[in-house]
Amino acid sequence: MARSTTVVIAGMALLTMGFSQSNRPQIAEGTAKDALPLRSIEHNAFKPGEKLTYVVHYGWVNAGEAVVELKESDRSVLGRKVWVATGKGRSLGAFNTFYKVDDLYETHFDAKGVFPYAFIRRVSEGGYSFSQDYVYNQARGEVTTQKKVTHKVPANVQDMLSAFYYARTLDLSNAKPGDIFTIETFLDDELWPLRMKFVGKETVKLRNGKYNCLKFQPVVQEGRIFKGNDDLNVWITDDGNRIPVLAQAKVLVGSIKMELSDYEGLAHPIAKQ
Repeated sequence: MARSTTVVIAGMALLTMGFSQSNRPQIAEGTAKDALPLRSIEHNAFKPGEKLTYVVHYGWVNAGEAVVELKESDRSVLGRKVWVATGKGRSLGAFNTFYKVDDLYETHFDAKGVFPYAFIRRVSEGGYSFSQDYVYNQARGEVTTQKKVTHKVPANVQDMLSAFYYARTLDLSNAKPGDIFTIETFLDDELWPLRMKFVGKETVKLRNGKYNCLKFQPVVQEGRIFKGNDDLNVWITDDGNRIPVLAQAKVLVGSIKMELSDYEGLAHPIAKQ
C-alpha cells in the first residue's frame, strides 16, 4: 500500500492519506561551512491558505476522504521562510470496518526553494502502523531518519509530500507527449526517483464540472502494486495552479480513483468549464 500512496502523491495526486497528532519536528539549520548552496526558484502555483479536498473511491464505493492543506510556519531556516503542508484523510463507511485508514503526512519545506527540511509520516492502515521522521540537512546533502541513520542524497532531494508541491513548479509550457520529468525523492529509507511521463491535454468531467487538464502517467515498477505504466493516470489542471483533479489506478486487487471534490485558497483561477 505504501508504494501506491507514494506514486500518486509524488505524481501530483492522492489516494490514501491521513492525519494524526505529531511532535514538532526538529529542523537542521546547517552552518556557514556547509558546501551546498540552498536553491531558490521562481514559482507561484500555490500559496499558504490553499486547501484541496478529495474523495477516494475503491471500485464503486466511497472509501475515503483526503485533505491537503498548506500553511505558513512561524519558523525559518537561515533566514528563509518555511511553509508546512499536511495531508489528512480517513476511511469512510464500510471501509472503517475491515480496513480503517488514519495516517499523517507532514512536510516542512523551504518557501523559496521548495525542498524539505523535515518530514513526518504516521501510518495506520488496516491494523498495521508505523512511523517515519526524516530531518533533511540540504546544505550538506544528508537525510537523518528516525533510526538515527544518516544517508547521503542529491541536492534539493524531496520527501513524498513536498514532491507534490515541487512538481507543480516545473515548466510544462514546452512539454511534448512522451516527455519524462524526474524528481529525486527520499522514501522508505532509500533514494527513489519519481518519473512522470506527459501524455497530452484532455478535458475531464467530474461530478462538480469539467476541467481542462494535462494528463500524466507515473512510470511505476511493474508487478508490485500496478500491473503496468498504463494502469496509473493523473490529470492536473491546465492553468497556473497545476492541481490534480483526478487520479485513476488499476491495482493488482482492484481499482482506485481519486477526484477533487472541493478547493479553496488557490493562487490562480481554475481551468474549469
